Amino acid sequence: MHKPLTKTLRALTYGITLAISGTAAAQEKIDFMFPAPVDGKLTMEMTRVIKAFNDSQNEVEVRGIFTGNYDTTKMKAESAQKAGQPPALVIMSANFTTDLALKDEILPMDELFKYGDKKAGDFLQNEFWPAMRKNAQVTGVTYAIPFHNSTPILYYNKTLFEQAGITQPPQNWKALLEDAKKLTDQSKGQWGIMLPSTNDDYGGWIFSSLVRANGGNYFNENYPGEVYYNAPTTIGALRFWQDMIYKDKVMPSGVLNSKQISAAFFSGKLGMAILSTGALGFMRENTKDFELGVAMMPAQEQRAVPIGGASLVSFKGISDAQKKAAYQFLTYLISPEVNGSWSRFTGYFSPRKAAYDTPEMKDYLKQDPRAAIALQQLQYAHPWYSTYETVAVRKAMENQLAAVVNDEKVTPEAAANAAQKEADTLMKPYVEKTALQAGK
Repeated sequence: MHKPLTKTLRALTYGITLAISGTAAAQEKIDFMFPAPVDGKLTMEMTRVIKAFNDSQNEVEVRGIFTGNYDTTKMKAESAQKAGQPPALVIMSANFTTDLALKDEILPMDELFKYGDKKAGDFLQNEFWPAMRKNAQVTGVTYAIPFHNSTPILYYNKTLFEQAGITQPPQNWKALLEDAKKLTDQSKGQWGIMLPSTNDDYGGWIFSSLVRANGGNYFNENYPGEVYYNAPTTIGALRFWQDMIYKDKVMPSGVLNSKQISAAFFSGKLGMAILSTGALGFMRENTKDFELGVAMMPAQEQRAVPIGGASLVSFKGISDAQKKAAYQFLTYLISPEVNGSWSRFTGYFSPRKAAYDTPEMKDYLKQDPRAAIALQQLQYAHPWYSTYETVAVRKAMENQLAAVVNDEKVTPEAAANAAQKEADTLMKPYVEKTALQAGK
């Protein structure tokens, strides 16, 4: 008597299994590579963002792959492409876009945006802060969509400022040096200022900011085969950095990384630190015994900062179905709500203007006005340096910066000339194919 019922249940179970299998098969799976260059908690937060997206729909399944810092992310993405498994979407250092596009490794964003209702260039032009646009386009083609951005910024210990009689953060290099001297007390192991000088892009990025402030152009924004490493403005910035160590004695010698700097700052033994605005969340969370101050970068000949941070790129070799899936996830990541939430969590500013129109972001800026300083600096922002063979060209100067901070006998002129010579050699193949072939 129960056999027909058993058959019916089996049939229903089989049908449900088929339906579930069909849904799973219909899901397009894509790889998404992301770095966490500032703080490990970003990895956990991005994992949560990916899960929220996967749970919100049943068309796309995103597999998140943590890839370390910006440099290793580039290497791993390129290796995956060469192995025939290109990632559909990557959070890539914004200044790598030019090199990747010149090497024909990434897709024009219109390959993804054809699944939407607008052109990638129009979207970039209308929805994002102007300072981010240059690093997202190569020869007029949009190859990247900004995801999170930063500028160098000055963090300072308000308690030490008060004790030293300093009433406001320095507005120029002269005041910066004067304040750093007041804040330095070697008997207490206390330093006036620290700047990162590592060759993982932090050193080059901060140094390029000083060159800009000194009135210079660190690289040619319109042609990726020229850098100005041995220009007077670059040499002057290099001398300023070296003098703070060996002449003015307001900063320790040797290559400093961001972890050393933040540890010294949190311990109350550092008056000022120049780091990324992307570190704001980390700095805010770990400053316990004094009030954290945040200010714009001081000027010299001008007030100027480079854009930093990362953009979303898509590697060549993915299928049309993966392109469509990547577009769906990309639009989720840069939606005002999600991008704004990421900004509030990390300290990076959102490149999407509409994120600041959300009630959550308005409340956030009202509660912590320090987060708005990065936006105020955008009026002085320049594109991040990007060239042919960006990483190697960048390290040509970073390695010389390391030499200058390690040894006072290494002159800024010699270091700058060595960096220029190496950079020119690295860019020579591109220059010979382009600028030197003009009109032929």
